[in-house]
Amino acid sequence: MPFADLRPQTVRRTPEQMLAHLKSFELDLKFSAGVWFFSPAASRFHSKYGPDLSLEQRLEIASGLAKVGLCAMEAHYPNEINEGNVAMWKSFSASSGIRVLTVIPLLFWDEAFEFGSLSNPDAKVRRMAIDRTIGALRLNKQLDTDFAIVWPGIDGYENGFGLDFAAARRRFAEGLAEAMDAVPGVRIAFEPKPYEPRGHILYGTTPEGVLLGRDVEAMLKAAENKALIAQGHTLCCMNPEIGHVLMGYEDPAYAFSWPLCEGRLAHSHWNSQPLGNYDQDLGVGVISPEMVESILYTMRMHAYQGYFGIDINPERVPVDVALRNSFDALRAANDRIASLDHEAILFAHSNPGKCRGWLEAHLLRARASRPERLTPLPRPL
Repeated sequence: MPFADLRPQTVRRTPEQMLAHLKSFELDLKFSAGVWFFSPAASRFHSKYGPDLSLEQRLEIASGLAKVGLCAMEAHYPNEINEGNVAMWKSFSASSGIRVLTVIPLLFWDEAFEFGSLSNPDAKVRRMAIDRTIGALRLNKQLDTDFAIVWPGIDGYENGFGLDFAAARRRFAEGLAEAMDAVPGVRIAFEPKPYEPRGHILYGTTPEGVLLGRDVEAMLKAAENKALIAQGHTLCCMNPEIGHVLMGYEDPAYAFSWPLCEGRLAHSHWNSQPLGNYDQDLGVGVISPEMVESILYTMRMHAYQGYFGIDINPERVPVDVALRNSFDALRAANDRIASLDHEAILFAHSNPGKCRGWLEAHLLRARASRPERLTPLPRPL
């Protein structure tokens, strides 16, 4: 795929221009899924509720989902995708039409990463993490993916007393920049999470992810990377996940606006989650479906054109059913926001004193199965 141009996300519009944009722009609901959740995950609290599935069995299930909207797959390097099995992945893509969207360096699982990966104070372990990231970036380039997701799940701390936080962050950013310069032209999609498995994870919130992107890009030295940045492109971008955002008590629509306004929203991971709590990875829209609408509306305002990645843990629902439900939840929410009165909504944004309660009432009617039974709602214009 050609290098995606995220610069349109940054366009600032007058109310008149925004109205024209909202009436003409449509989100393209292209769905991706992580191959890791196609087989039951281990749990501290209960046995697996289904048999372990081989990679071939997982991809066979994925192939059957192409007809309902699955367009791309995501996989970790080197446990799920690597130089030894890349031919199988290419064969899968050729036969199913489902491409590999991202190759993700596995930076959180190995015993060696007990005290961090790219931020590890042990130079030998940190070198292992940098080299693994380089290997993943090379495979991304070989497969012509869109980006490499980076999640620093094991880079953090529990006891912050006396820890040199700035040094840990610096090691992580410098290590990521070194890997990016070793394989220039491959975009990073950084995924924050505030905690779990570490008590505190580095760069755990959305604004911190934006800061990481700025810092890493300032460190890049490869000519190709510097040329892309000089053209206004971003290279260290973001992949916010709904559950992680809520674990940090952020409002997702507001959180997504941070990378969008800088042209850094390379991807997004979708699920649902109680506010705070542990990372449950429930199906999209299972909790707070209205939140899905608000995020999609913000993405529509910023002309997001990327994929919608499903990242769930379907413990008690077959994975194909859970994915179809998540696809449909996003489709239904997108249809609802497309039918909204954009002109009146923008008027309410600019004139809140004249529209007290109107937006809430309009959204109630958009979600109602029989809106004709509700009280009449005059437009505020």
